[in-house]
Amino acid sequence: MRISTKGRYALRVVVDMARNGGENYVKLQDLSARQQISEKYLEGILGSLVRARILEGYRGKGGGYRLRCKLSECSVWDILKLTETSVAPVACLDDDENRCERASACVTLPIWKELNSLIRGYLESVKLDQFVRNMPENEGVIPGGDSWNCGL
Repeated sequence: MRISTKGRYALRVVVDMARNGGENYVKLQDLSARQQISEKYLEGILGSLVRARILEGYRGKGGGYRLRCKLSECSVWDILKLTETSVAPVACLDDDENRCERASACVTLPIWKELNSLIRGYLESVKLDQFVRNMPENEGVIPGGDSWNCGL
């Protein structure tokens, strides 16, 4: 399992918006500059988050994007399930129904199912407010207002 750039960027952007926007709209250009993500690529990510009702978009003067979800209720899983094809450790667990013809005889399937359950459970347990709550006010900010990329 490997989380894609799109998934990591989506998570970084939502955390950025929580820290820097609150209930105000954040401009695409500001997000792009702080996170060092191209505006074109970022538009696609933000569009997915708007369609999923995690963000709200507003066009025109004073427009941009703002959070719709409650940070205490929105999890890392909620973001990643929108951006990733799968976070399952093996292909046979990609869908709700295991269609593998060897599933009934597979001696390793219980291991993969348990790992899948642990991964999903952990990602569901990490709420977005934890990122905002646990990050010191000046962490991630370079003098002059730019953010560094922490790997999220």
